[in-house]
Amino acid sequence: MKITSAMKITWGTEKSSVLIRAWKRFQRDLAMTLQESPEGAKQEETLLLRITPSLGEEKYRITAGKKEMLLEGGDELGIIYALLFLSEKFLGVKPFWYWLDQKCVKRKQAEIPEGMYLSPSYAVKYRGWFINDEVLLHTWKKSRFNRESGITENEGFEMAMEALLRLGGNMVIPGTDANSHNYRRLAADMGLWVTHHHAEPLGAPMFARVYPELNPSFAEHPEKFRELWRRGIETQKGEKTVWNLGFRGQGDSPFWANDPEYDTDEKRGALMGELIEEQYRLVKEADPEAVCCTNLYGETMELYRAGCLKLPEDVIKIWADNGYGKMVSRRQGNHNPRVYALPGEEEHGRHGIYYHVSFYDLQAANHMTMLPCPEEFVCSELAEVLTHGVKDYFIINCSNVKPHVSMLDLIAQIWRDGAVNPAEHRERFAGTYFGKENAAEVAGCLEHYARHSLKYGPHEDDRAGEQFANHVIRMLVSQYRRDPAHREEELLWATEAETLRGQTEWYRGLCLWAKGSYESYLQECGLVGARMSGRSKILFEDTVLLQAKLHRFCFTGAYLAAEGLLCAMEEDWKKAFYLAGKAEKCYRLADAAMREREHGKWHGFYANECLTDMKQTAWVLKGLMSDLRNTGDGPHFYQWQRDLLYAEEDRRVMLIMNMENHLTDDELFALMEERWED
Repeated sequence: MKITSAMKITWGTEKSSVLIRAWKRFQRDLAMTLQESPEGAKQEETLLLRITPSLGEEKYRITAGKKEMLLEGGDELGIIYALLFLSEKFLGVKPFWYWLDQKCVKRKQAEIPEGMYLSPSYAVKYRGWFINDEVLLHTWKKSRFNRESGITENEGFEMAMEALLRLGGNMVIPGTDANSHNYRRLAADMGLWVTHHHAEPLGAPMFARVYPELNPSFAEHPEKFRELWRRGIETQKGEKTVWNLGFRGQGDSPFWANDPEYDTDEKRGALMGELIEEQYRLVKEADPEAVCCTNLYGETMELYRAGCLKLPEDVIKIWADNGYGKMVSRRQGNHNPRVYALPGEEEHGRHGIYYHVSFYDLQAANHMTMLPCPEEFVCSELAEVLTHGVKDYFIINCSNVKPHVSMLDLIAQIWRDGAVNPAEHRERFAGTYFGKENAAEVAGCLEHYARHSLKYGPHEDDRAGEQFANHVIRMLVSQYRRDPAHREEELLWATEAETLRGQTEWYRGLCLWAKGSYESYLQECGLVGARMSGRSKILFEDTVLLQAKLHRFCFTGAYLAAEGLLCAMEEDWKKAFYLAGKAEKCYRLADAAMREREHGKWHGFYANECLTDMKQTAWVLKGLMSDLRNTGDGPHFYQWQRDLLYAEEDRRVMLIMNMENHLTDDELFALMEERWED
């Protein structure tokens, strides 16, 4: 059977907004991949589309004849998956076509061999992404018209959810806080199940957002909390929802931060259990068949493991990794109990996981760069997850999607097939998006990425993302400027050093290693990129090479800044100023490296990089430079300038302190670079 861009459709089932959107998406794929049919050309091939419930949920059957194709789906998702199967298999549109700038060479028509095509079975029941820490998508020019895609509204969020569907996903948390509400309707229209952030039970508005003047304490305002829960249920009634039950605080923190009367595990677990039971009853009253889940995350899992938290029997218990890919409880501040986070043999019922390919903890995680653990490590962890019978629910923190596509693709193969060979995956992924001729070398760069990552602690998952090179140096600099006589207490999770000097020396040593490691990795990637050409070369520079640059610039900056702090502790103010300036320049180069990759539709994509915030690190170092100059050259600010500008005989004649305007910090640093570097 031949497919052309003008293919006709016959609706054998009632149209819905979900099916209409799915068909329009397929028409767009036709237009992207096939030449426009000549005006007046007779179109004989048709597609009959209908719902056949007997096939089962999410299932499809495609029967291709000579002139007609019957596409049946057990439900709307079955139809969606069938159309996406045709799009990938016969039109060549890949799951990350949008995110990795796939360029389709248009053909006159596509051929579909006669026969029957059946849907696969999935290893996991509910499979989805949490579009979390979505600061890039949130402010990106989502309404920019893209002539190739034709999408003008909510582009980033829509294309994230489209990629999810193409990977076999069926569930989404469509953003954080307000965004989760703003994009809930879009997610439903795309046929996805919607679930909720662990801090937003039932998808209800946050108490502090609705009642900003009140203390968010259940003890003080129980009916107001209950009303918000009822509102959440009412607004999503009748939608495909996996209802998240729970009770956390108004940020990503425990509720007892606002309710100090709950000062024991027993009190905390008792209240949380009572409220989850109450939420469960409310949901079941509205829909007896409702699917419910709850997150055993952070302090919640500790309460559950301690036997202080009781849960309804048919609720899906969601176990979580620690943000670094390991199935243990997450570190919170300096508290890192690493409680095992998978069910034991005696724990029956339904189970799921919340897993991070991106994490934000103001410590050492990855947000703008890939997970620093090897793919083999991730596969091993998820294999253990499935071995423990955790197959009801996978929610993956995908962040802003673009920096994390390789790992997202890997995990999607696991939720589809139940297993994946990491080496084969790297080769396939690289060949799919970077060209078969580049597959081996790009796969090598992807494999070596984790080898070059910094291991900062004793555990196999203690590997540093780019936040380690930004947040930790900001902690050290801020503590030095605030009180150099005492250590930074927020760093006790990482080092037991008892002085700020000891902490800084520890950090400098790690960053020196990482600096050298990422210099080698950048050189390797640079050589690979130099041998590439055309679109593949540009894509490689946008992705793998960019991440190598970010690590190299950030860890080099972190090392120089730590070295500068140690010079300041020795009262070598001038050298400390110079090293802080060199570090500040590195972080500006990191920010510039991102902005230089904003071409075409990506214009402005990195503008709101505000969580790791490399430009903020540069700003903090600017402040340090000012302090160091004030201490070492103030209050009259002429000696350093004389030392750098004047000849020896002029420096020693002090009749007039300076013969020109005082240099700014930037001008003084530039002069140091000019004078002191080869």
